[in-house]
Amino acid sequence: MSHRHVNKRTGVVAGAAAVAITGAAILLPDASASTDRPTAPRTFSAPAAGRLATALKADIGDDRAAGWYLDGANGHLVMNVLSEDDAAGVRAKGAVARVVRNSLTALRSGTRTLRETAAVPGTAWSIDPTTNKIVVLADRTVTGARMATLTGVTDKLGADMVTVRRSRGEFKRFDGFDRSDGFDGFDGFDGAGTVTGSPGGDGGPGDGGAAAGPVGGSAIFGGGARCSLGFNVTVQGAPAFLTAGHCGNDSRTWSAEQGGGRPLGTVADSRFPRTDFALVTYDDPGARPQSAVGLGNGGTRPITRAAEAAVGMRVQRSGSTTGLHDGTVTGLDATVNYGNGDIVSGLIQTDVCAEPGDSGGAMFSGDAAVGLTSGGSGDCTQGGETFFQPVPAALAATGAQIGSGDGDSTGGGSGTGSGGPGDSTSPHAPMSLN
Repeated sequence: MSHRHVNKRTGVVAGAAAVAITGAAILLPDASASTDRPTAPRTFSAPAAGRLATALKADIGDDRAAGWYLDGANGHLVMNVLSEDDAAGVRAKGAVARVVRNSLTALRSGTRTLRETAAVPGTAWSIDPTTNKIVVLADRTVTGARMATLTGVTDKLGADMVTVRRSRGEFKRFDGFDRSDGFDGFDGFDGAGTVTGSPGGDGGPGDGGAAAGPVGGSAIFGGGARCSLGFNVTVQGAPAFLTAGHCGNDSRTWSAEQGGGRPLGTVADSRFPRTDFALVTYDDPGARPQSAVGLGNGGTRPITRAAEAAVGMRVQRSGSTTGLHDGTVTGLDATVNYGNGDIVSGLIQTDVCAEPGDSGGAMFSGDAAVGLTSGGSGDCTQGGETFFQPVPAALAATGAQIGSGDGDSTGGGSGTGSGGPGDSTSPHAPMSLN
C-alpha cells in the first residue's frame, strides 16, 4: 500500500491562507448589496396602505405607476408598476410589486375616450387595478345599436386595456317612493328614523343602543320620495347631514316622518348629475344629532372621520330599505350612465347590494365615513353592483365636517374589531379601516 506524503509546513501555510481568504470574504462588503433589497411583504391596515401608496405614487409618477389595491387574502398592499426597477423600490418598502402593461395615465385616457364617444345609457366603467384594465359594464338594456356603439369603442381601445362585462340588472338611482300606506323601513328602523330592536339579533358588545334622532341609514321623506340619511355633519357650526344629490333634487325639504310629517331639514346644496351629494341643514339650529350609523340590530356605530376608498377595502352599507349589508370596493373613479342625461363620475364601485330607498345611505368602514349610496343594478336577493359618492369629496365641496356640532361622536359601536396601532393588523382586519 502506498501512502501520500503531505508536507506539514506547506499544509499549515495553505490552511492559514485559506482561513485568511475566508475571513476576508466575510469582512468585505457585498458590492452588489442594495438599499432596495426586497423585504417580506408587510400586512397593512387600510389607512397605512393608503399613506404608503400615496408616497410610492409620488416617487414613481403616474406615467410609470398603474394603481394599487389591498389583497384581501393577506392584507398586502399591491402596487402596479411598469418596470422591474420601480418594482424593486416598492418591494423595499414592504409592498408587493406587479409589473403590468398599462400605466395609470393610459387607463385614465381610456376612460376619457369612453366618456366622450360611448355615452350609452345603461353602462358603467371603472379602473380595476387587480386586472390593470378598464372594466366596462353593460346592463340588460344595452342591446342592438347601443351595444354596437359601445363595442365599437372598446374594440379600438383593445382587449389589453378594456374588459366588457354584462350586468344582469338595470342601472338606476336608488331613491324610492314615500309609501304612506304603512311603510316602516327595514327591520330595525321605524319611520322616524330611530334605531329600534331587530329580529336579526342583539347589537353585541359595545353597541350604542337606540339612537335619539336620525342617524346614518335612517329613512327620510320629501316630495313624494324616500331616501336615506348618509352622515350627520356640521357646516359653519350648524348641524346638517349628507345624502344623495338626486335625493336633494327630489325635494327642498325633508322629514323623518313618512307622509309629510314635521320638517327635519332644508336642502342647502344639491349636486346631481356629474356628482351625487346633497347637504341638508337641520331646521332646529340646536339639534345635536349623533354622528353614527344605524346597524339595524338595536345599535349604532360611531363615525369619527372620513376616509378615501381603496380597491379591496371591506365596507358596510346602511339604508332605509334593506338595512345593513357588507361587501368590497371593486373599482374607483367609476362613471355610471343612469339614462336621461344622468351621468355621474368619480364614484366608488362595490359589490354591496342596495335597493330603491337606500339612496343617500351611509357606506362606512370601521368608524370612517366612505361613501353615499347613489345607484346601481340588482337587488339584495340576487346581488349586483352599487355605486357610491365619495364622502371626502362631498365634505370638501360643502365645507362640512363629520360630527355632531359639539364634538359628540360617541356612542358604542359593534361590528368588526379594531386594528391595533401601527401598520400591522390581524389577518381579517386589513380590508377595514378599523
